[in-house]
Amino acid sequence: MIVRPARPEDAPALAVILRTCFRVNLPFLPELHTAEEDRAFMEGRIAGSDPVWVAEVDGAPVGFITLREGWVDHLFIHPDHQGRGIGPSLLQKAFDQGGPVQLWTFQQNARARRFYEARGFRPVEFTDGEGNEEKTPDVRYLWSPPGL
Repeated sequence: MIVRPARPEDAPALAVILRTCFRVNLPFLPELHTAEEDRAFMEGRIAGSDPVWVAEVDGAPVGFITLREGWVDHLFIHPDHQGRGIGPSLLQKAFDQGGPVQLWTFQQNARARRFYEARGFRPVEFTDGEGNEEKTPDVRYLWSPPGL
């Protein structure tokens, strides 16, 4: 596995990973976007100024992380590749930015919550979901570097 910056040609594969993860890992969420909208979203993220990193296995993207300063906006690993150390490798890119890191996940997403808590994130805010697109209760996590 290698971790590299996303390229424009990765957008279709990353959109498939996003859609597959939502359907397989987050079936409790409403489906709000089309496949075309997912692709346009990923094209916009890759073309933007904030980093997008891709995990690649055998020449094909299998996961990605989108970042902005102090935040993880998205971390998705294709279900066929979960549990193989790809998530921690991508998450390291957020830690490498230096300073605290925050992110949101859904309260029902027990697997993600275990993943983040095992890596030192702690829940700091719970909401009823009114502020997110899915209108589903979520939780904000915070990670601080050792010594801070």
